[in-house]
Amino acid sequence: MRGVGQVDLQPCLWTGLLILAALWSAGWQIGLFATLGTLISTVTAYALGVDRSNIALGLQGYCGCLTGIALVVYLGHHPATYVLAVVGAIICTLLTATLTTLLSPYGLTALTAPFCLVSGVMVLGAPSFGRIWHGTPEGVADPTSGDTGISWSDLWHAFFTNVSQIFLVDEWYVGLIMLVGLALAGLRVFLFAAAGSVMGIVAAWALGAPTAQIAQGIYGYNAVLVAIAVGAVFLTGTVANGVYALFGAAATTGLTASLTSLFKPFGGHTFTWPFILTTWALIAAVPLLPRLRRST
Repeated sequence: MRGVGQVDLQPCLWTGLLILAALWSAGWQIGLFATLGTLISTVTAYALGVDRSNIALGLQGYCGCLTGIALVVYLGHHPATYVLAVVGAIICTLLTATLTTLLSPYGLTALTAPFCLVSGVMVLGAPSFGRIWHGTPEGVADPTSGDTGISWSDLWHAFFTNVSQIFLVDEWYVGLIMLVGLALAGLRVFLFAAAGSVMGIVAAWALGAPTAQIAQGIYGYNAVLVAIAVGAVFLTGTVANGVYALFGAAATTGLTASLTSLFKPFGGHTFTWPFILTTWALIAAVPLLPRLRRST
């Protein structure tokens, strides 16, 4: 359960339980592959002798969770997808150790980078292999330009789907359940998740992003993650830190568009790279910004 919750940087058992329930409500395939990926990554960590307290906090399962979801979303439900999900989850555990070793001297964590690397490589290479590639599954949208006007319906859908899109799901009710789970992790976590979602919507609209993509959470999910990470996890609860977190949430919205354009020509996917790069940049800068304080 904590491995699922750690996708949103929360070790709360009940948060993970509600998020997993939300994923199963999005469809049994999503729920199954999220469970499978989390389980395999966690078991791999146990088998390799990773510190038990680290495993108990769910820090070895969350990248496997996202990898399992990404593979079934982009490759479809086929026997080969199960094999790739298992292999990908194992590699996620190894890459988590690698990146933790490399980033620790700088006071940074791997975040969801192992997921992005493993899923990105697998999905990008899949069309070259006939036993793996079966065409793009129905429902996987290709971002295109569109109307930039926005309605109340678009706004409230976007508020919730910004949360669910962290897990590659664009159903508003899934985001609602996940927000309830985040509320169980603490008021501060909930408020920054909600504020990050609002900042993502505002920034995307102000920049003229297509309404359909805003409503689907395409531009806002990284903003939610940045707001939670910077505002509720890595920095203390001061006004300056809160403003810093919301600035990061807005900035990552623009970065989402840039990285999407960068990856699109060769069939790559943005995933949570904007969140990772923005959070690394913001946290790495803190030692030289005296008004900001890291959490202990």
